[in-house]
Amino acid sequence: MRKRDASERRNSYKKKEAKEKVKSKAFAKADAKRNTQKKSYLESVAKRAAMFESESGEYASGSGRRAASKVKTEKAYKLVAVQEGISNAQGKAMIDRGLVYVGNKKVMIARGELPVDTDFIVQQVEKARSIFENDDLIVVDKPAFVNADEIERQFSGARLLHRLDRETSGVLMLVKNEEFRTKAIKAFKEDEVYKEYVAWIEGVFIDEIMVDKAILTEKRGNKAYSKISKNGKPARSEFYPVEVNGKRSKIKIIIHEGRTHQIRTHLRSVNFPIVGDEMYGGRRYRRVMLHAKKVKLLGMTFEAKEPKVFAHLST
Repeated sequence: MRKRDASERRNSYKKKEAKEKVKSKAFAKADAKRNTQKKSYLESVAKRAAMFESESGEYASGSGRRAASKVKTEKAYKLVAVQEGISNAQGKAMIDRGLVYVGNKKVMIARGELPVDTDFIVQQVEKARSIFENDDLIVVDKPAFVNADEIERQFSGARLLHRLDRETSGVLMLVKNEEFRTKAIKAFKEDEVYKEYVAWIEGVFIDEIMVDKAILTEKRGNKAYSKISKNGKPARSEFYPVEVNGKRSKIKIIIHEGRTHQIRTHLRSVNFPIVGDEMYGGRRYRRVMLHAKKVKLLGMTFEAKEPKVFAHLST
């Protein structure tokens, strides 16, 4: 009886041990499968990461959007300020004047974002040079990129007799007393002042043209904009060919009346916009290529030499 019981217990232990071995093998097999799956998953993750890095490298070379999010940027005027060692306000003023370029492209928006390693080209502004002065009058050779109001502030006690656009260079007159100012304004109103300009324009210009079209000036934002309109004020401009170089021409201009943006508006109306005058249809250039060359007022003649940049377009 005891032998039989002992035998049954041994058989029971063997069966239990066999079951445990089967379980152990099954667990080991399942564990191995899990390890294989985990390894495969990790390899897949690593492969995707490598592909992403490769793609990022390609985009960094300039072919997509992803690198753009990784490139550190800053506002253009701040970058100019750091490069030039000036204040942020001065950096913004330079961009607003149209003096800052990246390569051959003008920076148009001071608050626009650019890469922090951008290399700027900053055009230097020439100083206003006095051409003539007496007890009544100061005549200045105004450089481009300077507002007429700034010239007035440079000459204390003198007032602007007329204006030139910011990118227009040349003869600018200021008066010192009211008596002379009254005489000069009368001469302007009666078309007794000779005003000669020179410009480079888009297109081949070979014939003399007189444009007699009324001009209406409006405000667009904070800027003046002029257009041909029967509701405008009378304006006449004379255009004479001087030189043709490729698809651009140099012309002499004589204006009457002197309305806001008169030359620019009249030239656009005959499909010969000024080089650099993007507002009125010209192609982008270093500046608006318009220069007030000569003025004759009350028996006096004043002349400002053409800027060097004008010679760059000559043959």
